[in-house]
Amino acid sequence: MKVVIFCGGEGTRLREVTESIPKVLAEIGGKPILWHIIKLYADQGFKEFVLCLGYKGHLIKRYFMDLRWKDNDFSINSSKKLNFHTDNSNEWNITFVDTGEKSTKSERLKQIEKYIDEDIFMVTYGDGLADIDLKKLIEFHKKHKKIATLTAYRAPSPLGVIEFEKNGRITNFREKPILDKWSNGGFFVFNKKIFDYLPLGELEDKVFPKLAENNEIFAYEHEKFWKSMDTFKDNTEFNKMWEEGKILWIKR
Repeated sequence: MKVVIFCGGEGTRLREVTESIPKVLAEIGGKPILWHIIKLYADQGFKEFVLCLGYKGHLIKRYFMDLRWKDNDFSINSSKKLNFHTDNSNEWNITFVDTGEKSTKSERLKQIEKYIDEDIFMVTYGDGLADIDLKKLIEFHKKHKKIATLTAYRAPSPLGVIEFEKNGRITNFREKPILDKWSNGGFFVFNKKIFDYLPLGELEDKVFPKLAENNEIFAYEHEKFWKSMDTFKDNTEFNKMWEEGKILWIKR
């Protein structure tokens, strides 16, 4: 089953890291978050990828082109022939598609339609990681027989919360509690019929509301770990997790 990853973002809120690279190349533990996303899927048996490239997409291509010699010991002779002594390569099959620097996600998705050769496929954002069971997600999608399934999560409040009575007496402090509302966490499963909806406009603003109106989209509830890399603070937190061995999204 194909896995489509949106790799077009500039990462404007992550300028400390992304001034010269696309957002998906921002690193966690010395590896781009894109590498972590791909490994998340590959660890669960999904190894066919389509990358929707945009901002500085050539650097993403270069990263994967250089990956073998960077990760292995090798010798080189005067004819520049390489002889590899180790093989730490990954069994991934990646299709790189230039989908435009300023394209919307809907436009990017439409451009890779020709590479989808099964009735259902997976899609995700290029900045989020989770300890999600992908096979259960697919089972959920197949059970409901709808066009789209998205993974819903409940985010922590960015601020601490205080509770108090009408007279102002504070009764409780809660440090960044989990919010009651659910949010879109990506990790989608789509039926190919999704392509018929893409001319409507952007996924979140136009396509998903239309699917909801037609009773064609369901939410898969994910209660455990989910986190995105939106800011430099997020990047720092991810790297701290890596350094402390708190790796929840892949097999290390």
